[in-house]
Amino acid sequence: MTVSRARRRLVLMPRISFLSRNDIEAIHAASLEVLEGTGVLVKNPNAVELLEGAGCRVEAQVVHIPPSLVEECLKKAPSSIGLHMRDGDGNLKIGGDNVIYNPGSAVIYFIDRDTGEMRRALTRDLVQLVRLVDALEYVHAQSTAIVPADVSDAISDLYRLYIILKNSSKPIVTGAFTKGGLIDMKRMLEAVVGGPEELANAPRAIFDVCPSSPLMWSDVTCQNLIDCAKYGIPAEIISAPQMGATSPVSIAGTLVQSNAEFLSGVVISQTVESGAPIIYGGSPVAFDMRYCTTRGGAVESVIAACAAVEIGKNYGVPTHAYLGLSDSKVVDAQSGFESGLGIFLAALTRVNIVSGPGMLATENCQSLEKLVIDNEICGMAYRLVDGVSLEGSALATDIIAKVGPGGHFLAEKHTRENLMKEQFMPSGVFSRLTPDSWRKSGSKNSVDRAKEMVDKLLTDHVPKPLPLDAEERLDQVFKEILARHGLPQHARASTS
Repeated sequence: MTVSRARRRLVLMPRISFLSRNDIEAIHAASLEVLEGTGVLVKNPNAVELLEGAGCRVEAQVVHIPPSLVEECLKKAPSSIGLHMRDGDGNLKIGGDNVIYNPGSAVIYFIDRDTGEMRRALTRDLVQLVRLVDALEYVHAQSTAIVPADVSDAISDLYRLYIILKNSSKPIVTGAFTKGGLIDMKRMLEAVVGGPEELANAPRAIFDVCPSSPLMWSDVTCQNLIDCAKYGIPAEIISAPQMGATSPVSIAGTLVQSNAEFLSGVVISQTVESGAPIIYGGSPVAFDMRYCTTRGGAVESVIAACAAVEIGKNYGVPTHAYLGLSDSKVVDAQSGFESGLGIFLAALTRVNIVSGPGMLATENCQSLEKLVIDNEICGMAYRLVDGVSLEGSALATDIIAKVGPGGHFLAEKHTRENLMKEQFMPSGVFSRLTPDSWRKSGSKNSVDRAKEMVDKLLTDHVPKPLPLDAEERLDQVFKEILARHGLPQHARASTS
């Protein structure tokens, strides 16, 4: 029996979905109803003027967006984005079925490597995290994942980018905290790559812009979105509703609201510049009424994030979700289960950018040990979506006949040639020893082994250095920024 290529493709690429086509159409229609009827509060005067000029009705900063304008703007948004390495050596395609993992952004806490205690994060922690990500095989992008407590608030957003550009060549997911912050970060990126045109033609970073649920754009984030569109910077529009608190408690209602928030961002960006690169982002979380806390690792949060991605894919735009994080405060069974669930379902729904590996306390803490464990789970997720191949000698009828009943396949050429294609081989972080061998090796648990892996990678891995001319340009721009804010040069804590 001959298996067609189309059939093999189906076997090779398993995927799941939470919404039917009719479900997506119903959510889209409801979102259009919300945008036109309820409207969106826009606190940025420039955006209000743009939207009113595009045909929106405005009532005291509440903008009512007609469905026809939404549909028109959706058609203009690109279906994929090329995100390039710092030095321009290669790029990641953000779109289609590609899945890229990166640590989530902007945590303020860190699990101390020596004591295991959660504390405020510092610059040295960010440097270690960036260098570790640079070394990890299955975490393909950096993110400005930590807000260091030992850096002035005036430059904390762009300082994180400065640390990454100094310590890694991987593409970046980032974001600005102020209007001027985005412009300064753009200047830093331009200094590294050689100028505005080079950056516009080959983006090195994606910028997160987050509407405030329910249905509001702050002055700062809206201006960031406008500037991203103006300068051709990819913008990740991340709605972060809390189900039952800042959005309806029903998952469907949350999807309607968060989708309306995304669509309003699309209209703003495409009104500024037709074809501006945008990404359908999301960070929906369940709100625990018992403790008044958000639960990013909850199964409802995972369902909402994956379902939102399905809507984004239906629009034909790149997608993003916060998945692979945990509500646990330590690296334990809860963190492993919640993170694994998110990482695997992100792969099975083909989320293009997955933010969350390494994250604890929902989106408030980073752990290097969890990050290396999550890296292994990401590798397994990539193997999962490869599925079952029936190509070549995979059916193995000849070798089965050769070995015959009662034989073994250990010494066969077929085994040697196909072992690494068929089986994912995790590092020593995951134990697959016999009980006796495990005891002889010290009876270490996964966190112990992860600590050893962190130490090894931080000792052995040497990130590719920033070219000297690019480093000089970057340092000059950063010195100018420090001087403008009246900060001394020693405000730059150690970057290595």
